[in-house]
Amino acid sequence: MFVILFKSRLSEQAGEEYHATEERMQERVRAIAGSDPVEVKHYTGEDGERLAVMMWRDEETLDKWRCDPEHQVAQRMGRKHWYSAYELTVAQVIRTSAYDNQSPAAAAEEPR
Repeated sequence: MFVILFKSRLSEQAGEEYHATEERMQERVRAIAGSDPVEVKHYTGEDGERLAVMMWRDEETLDKWRCDPEHQVAQRMGRKHWYSAYELTVAQVIRTSAYDNQSPAAAAEEPR
């Protein structure tokens, strides 16, 4: 599994075209990922810094996204017009664990 962190700050030029492209790129991610469950979350800090966190199941699917022609056009537009700054981090996940106290399994684990 891979985690992609995309930190960015939008420029003043990022308007309707940016937001429409962002929606289109989310559609492309789903189309490319197919049955590979990709998770995408977006956060915006009080200072305007944005963070997108993407989880990809395998490297092959991630490479398809990286090489996608529509994504590459959006990247060029982002560098030229929409972002005043960005940083991309790609990391391979070594281990993950989770707990959900609302799940039926968690309720069964509780002492009685």
